[in-house]
Amino acid sequence: MITRRGLLEAAGGALALTGAGPAWPGGAGEQRGEALLSPLLPAGTRAEAVLDSLPGKKPLIKLTYRPPNYEAPLAYFRTAITPNDEFFVRYHLADIPEVDAATWKLNIGGEGANADLQIGLDELKKLPAFEVVAVCQCAGNGRGLFQPHVAGVQWGHGAMGCARWKGARLKDVLDVVGLKKEAVEVVFDGADGPVLDKTPDFVKSLPMWKAIEETTLVAYEMNGEPLPHWNGFPARIIVPGWTATYWVKHITSITAVTRPFDGFWMKTAYRIPVGKFPLVARFISQETAANTPITEIVVNSFITNPADGARAKAGRKTAISGIAWDGGYGIRAVEISADNGKSWTEASLGEDPGKFAFRPWSYEFIPKRRGKLALTDRATNKIGQTQAQELIPNPAGYNNNVAQTVALHVT
Repeated sequence: MITRRGLLEAAGGALALTGAGPAWPGGAGEQRGEALLSPLLPAGTRAEAVLDSLPGKKPLIKLTYRPPNYEAPLAYFRTAITPNDEFFVRYHLADIPEVDAATWKLNIGGEGANADLQIGLDELKKLPAFEVVAVCQCAGNGRGLFQPHVAGVQWGHGAMGCARWKGARLKDVLDVVGLKKEAVEVVFDGADGPVLDKTPDFVKSLPMWKAIEETTLVAYEMNGEPLPHWNGFPARIIVPGWTATYWVKHITSITAVTRPFDGFWMKTAYRIPVGKFPLVARFISQETAANTPITEIVVNSFITNPADGARAKAGRKTAISGIAWDGGYGIRAVEISADNGKSWTEASLGEDPGKFAFRPWSYEFIPKRRGKLALTDRATNKIGQTQAQELIPNPAGYNNNVAQTVALHVT
């Protein structure tokens, strides 16, 4: 629920983020978020967007409330690690129970396992702990910028975050029951569910090879703290390098299966046309001749400072900074263009928290002429993939990694 305190925090946060004086129209608590949204977003999204606080969160841009879908303003992406209270919130279903860690149980087994077992949080924590820094990004991040617009939550750029995740390796959890050689996928279900019986429950699967990778986790900590409620408490699946559709929250069951899982959220949703994107990691057991499940995050970067429309002085240094990331191959370079892509200059890469993490970058730019100037950034990863210069159309609006441009007003 939205508390009075949360609404008041939202008001303060809105002013802090925009540097505005008077509050936006819409009341003392729920503040209009339109100033933080891209002008390319649908008019309805811009008209309804507000900055709002869920319990335990700083103000986020609310796109829907049931289910809760809240994105982070670009101003929050100032470091490699996204604080828990600034992390975006994404749900498909509106029935989100409060989970009691003391009574929570994880069911492990299935036809592809040698046994069925139920463990609690204390037992999960007794398994060897592992940490990984990784970007969690909704597959539809940037969907609202598609032209023409496509159906779905009209995300801007903020349906993502990067955290340090700690938990047990999924392969160690599966070892507790043992796997049969016939097992081909691992299926995940969480405590959140549909309000209506006819709505399909959010259940996902992973190919066995991805499930048993060293970095795939059943995590119970985020940035050194227990997972926040809105980010999957008490435990969730972490799949570094792959989009957040596989990062099932409030995990309640892990099931090994001997045939490809055919639930709605695998067979019908989160699929892209075959051959549209330069994917290395494919989900072969779920692939058809026409489409394939979305898997790895595509290479991308954003300018997070200065904001679009900011002012700069001709002949003076202007600090340009941002973040870059990909599906785990690592960022090789970030380049900046001030002449609509005719020439590019390499930026300086910052700290490297790991191949699955945000990579900060910076660039000192000296505008020479007065007037409106467009700055564009593009990232290239270590296997030679570069951001798209034009949008790659697909029916569900996934994998928007078009190079971003911000305008500077030079005086």
